Amino acid sequence: MGNKKELRMYGLVPYNISPIQQAIQFGHAVVEYGQMIKRTNKSTHISRYEDWADNWKTFIILNGGTSNHSVNRYQPDEEFIGSMEENLKALKEVGIPVATFYEPDLNDMLSGIVFVVREEVFNKKDYPDFEEWVIEHYGDLLKVDPENYKTFGKTTKQLARMIKESDDEHDQKIYKKWVDFVGGSDNAFLKEFLRNFRLA
Repeated sequence: MGNKKELRMYGLVPYNISPIQQAIQFGHAVVEYGQMIKRTNKSTHISRYEDWADNWKTFIILNGGTSNHSVNRYQPDEEFIGSMEENLKALKEVGIPVATFYEPDLNDMLSGIVFVVREEVFNKKDYPDFEEWVIEHYGDLLKVDPENYKTFGKTTKQLARMIKESDDEHDQKIYKKWVDFVGGSDNAFLKEFLRNFRLA
């Protein structure tokens, strides 16, 4: 595999099915991903999937919470959305290529969401999260003078987060430098997104 960066197939499954069912639903969604890739014209996604299938084959199955795309029985006019559906929506809004599986034997529930993840997202040693990276590269910015700033008393991680969320042009340049370092906005999003999950 040489200097190629590692890829992993990540997936979300409902918390309330058995471990063997979680693995099966994940597998169904992986097959759907392969079928989706066959139908797409985006060569980047095809080559990334083929690289994963040929060289890596690693699965990371995460607890995606609840799944419910039916009408809320307590308020018939409102749709009740589970966390699986919310997570799918978040991934699609950003443009992450995903495949899904809806299990017929489980009332057609959304039972699997899968997507390929690049090494820059999960290798925190070589590609640290923004908070760690900014402390390492711009630690002097975080030595705040309490006389001039209202941030006195915050931890360095909180201050790093303030830089990330700031509208200041200089702060945004720092954040963009990190986004480029981790391979772009999709990877930056996934690093933040995947913090919310634990293994299934």
